[in-house]
Amino acid sequence: MKKSNGLFMVSGVAIALILTGCQEKATSEVEDDGMEEVTLRMSWWGSQSRNDLTLEIIEKYEEQNPHVTIKPEFTGWDGYFERMAAQAAGNNLPDIMQQNFGEYLNLYASQGLLTDLSTFIEDGTLDVSQVEDDILQTGEKDGKLLGIPTGTNGLTVAYNKQLLEEAGIALPTNDWTWDDFKEIAEQAHAELDIYGSGSLGTGNTFEYYLRENGYTLFNQDGTALGYDDDQLLVDYFTFNKDLVDAGVIPGLDVTNQIQGLEDELIVHKKSPIAFVHSNQILALSNAGVYSFDLNVLPGENSERGMYLKPSMLWSVSENSTQKEEAVKFIDYFVNEQEVYNISGSERGVPINNEIRETMRANLSEVEAKIFDYIEYLTENSSPIDTNFPSEASEIFNALEQVDERVMYGQITPEEGATEFRADSERILGGN
Repeated sequence: MKKSNGLFMVSGVAIALILTGCQEKATSEVEDDGMEEVTLRMSWWGSQSRNDLTLEIIEKYEEQNPHVTIKPEFTGWDGYFERMAAQAAGNNLPDIMQQNFGEYLNLYASQGLLTDLSTFIEDGTLDVSQVEDDILQTGEKDGKLLGIPTGTNGLTVAYNKQLLEEAGIALPTNDWTWDDFKEIAEQAHAELDIYGSGSLGTGNTFEYYLRENGYTLFNQDGTALGYDDDQLLVDYFTFNKDLVDAGVIPGLDVTNQIQGLEDELIVHKKSPIAFVHSNQILALSNAGVYSFDLNVLPGENSERGMYLKPSMLWSVSENSTQKEEAVKFIDYFVNEQEVYNISGSERGVPINNEIRETMRANLSEVEAKIFDYIEYLTENSSPIDTNFPSEASEIFNALEQVDERVMYGQITPEEGATEFRADSERILGGN
């Protein structure tokens, strides 16, 4: 035993010396190349699946760029922007950050917290030659390019075909109405003894509902709400609350327990329908170990209501001292096939035309559905609204709080619609 331990100790020392030599060699190579060691902080939100895939991508990048170390800062959607707000207040934002189109991108832009990436396109650090102009423009605000889309995305209704067929329900089609949705959800609830649908949500779905009816959430210059008739919100609240009260869709006591995509009712066959984004389908299918089909949201004018949007965006903080290195990682994410060999369309359909076409030939069943859906929306949707004021995140929070009070029966839908308008006018300064 002593002899064995001695051999082990010698071997351990030898291995340590070898590893030390390798490390010194790696450091020497970095120094010989004249490349200074760089540490970047990078933040994102998402499911555990997204986190795992992102860490794998980072590992590949670090292997190819040994002078770069990327420190991950991951969280779920809940709490992500609260943490970012605290970091912004302390002038300590990550070098690379995942941003959300609309309310949050515009908020950070208004505070001068994001780097204009156009200069890095001009000097060749960031290659967007394979990205369509209309996709790239979704990251612009006030003439500056402040975010690069991670992929293309769209609102969708995911449904479990098997469950609906078991209940004898005709599958939804892309011309279905809100009455059709209500009938399907009620029948599924009655036949399967589960919820007929997951929550309709507040902000995204109400914004779609307004667009479908010919309105926008904000007016053209973002100084007020984009609709004058509060009956629109009354109708939305009423439709939602009637289904909640009937037990057809879950109330807040259930939805507040959902902490991530892995917890969604559709994953556990407690509902055949979910209102989600198309880039979330892959994680949902992986968590549920079965495939979902995709449909546009219900409505008489879905083509007017539906839109394509960036799934999310990569931005670089203005306070970063390593902007060029941060942009190099974004360039890698946009233009390297191996990124999508790892993550597929988890962050949306790739914005790089060549990569998208390469992937098209080897898609899984789930990803093929996502690609087909995005192609359908490309031809059957309207341009996304970009008139979000910097206070938009506060407006969405106010809508969510009013919605809670309506759903709990503390106020009527009519009172809720009036209160939301008053809150919006107060937040926007009465403009």
